[in-house]
Amino acid sequence: MLQLSDSPTKRPLASAEDAYELCRQITAKYSKTFYLGTLLMSEAKRRAIWAIYVWCRRTDELVDGPQAQFTNEDTLDRWEQQLESVFAGNPVDDADVALVDTLRRFPLDIQPFRDMIAGQRMDLYRSRYETFEELRLYCYRVAGTVGLMSTTVMGVDSQLSTAPWHQGQISPNPIKEAISLGIANQLTNILRDVGEDARRGRIYLPLEDLEAFNYSEADLMNGVVDDRWRALMQFQIGRARTFYAEAEEGISVLSPDARWPVWAALMLYRKILDVIEENQFDVFRQRAYVPTARKLSCLPIALVRARAL
Repeated sequence: MLQLSDSPTKRPLASAEDAYELCRQITAKYSKTFYLGTLLMSEAKRRAIWAIYVWCRRTDELVDGPQAQFTNEDTLDRWEQQLESVFAGNPVDDADVALVDTLRRFPLDIQPFRDMIAGQRMDLYRSRYETFEELRLYCYRVAGTVGLMSTTVMGVDSQLSTAPWHQGQISPNPIKEAISLGIANQLTNILRDVGEDARRGRIYLPLEDLEAFNYSEADLMNGVVDDRWRALMQFQIGRARTFYAEAEEGISVLSPDARWPVWAALMLYRKILDVIEENQFDVFRQRAYVPTARKLSCLPIALVRARAL
């Protein structure tokens, strides 16, 4: 659906309004939980986030999408060239139009985008991660980078730096916390999608962790759910929650209009871990799905935290 084209389109490109609408529709279709959080943002910020989301999704689909079997290093090289074109103000296709307009409105750095492509390159030749440090680099590249991109759009609270007790200090910049949120989200994805990834021959859980819990690759490929697996998953969930806790510490320095949607997005995604536990850690036969009513129940709590913390 969003596979990279071999050449620029010959027809006229969409207007900025139509391009943003395209990005909105894609976000709403493929990431319902994330989309719900964006609706709490100001119009300018949510449209920018939709444009970023769609670029990230297109990047991911090059390796994990329907045409992934045809993706190679040359494909990613061409995608990176298209990225350079976008940052130079020259969109190649309709979705690019929205991102080019976003770049005019927000001071986004190209490096996180490049780092995400580097993460996709890892997926071309790696299907296992020996240690968590190896996995953490992958999680940074494919998701921590999204935290960096999004934080630039969200902005930080300028009033913090003008308060008397902040005089002479560097303005707060929650880079570490933004990366932590991205890593937490990716770890959550990994835990939710263990079964799906296994069917594609991939294991993202660190092999050192499997060994520590005496759980083998063969067990995982066969979808064995026993006490070993439940203990292993509880350990992984605890690690993801630690990253969510680190991310929480940075929300209070964001612009006031960004705090509620970020709190909501964090709480909504973290709920997936709760559902995995409720499903007795069986991610092979049950997809962890958070019902809409439970999602909506998070919003007033997120609002209170955004105002009070």
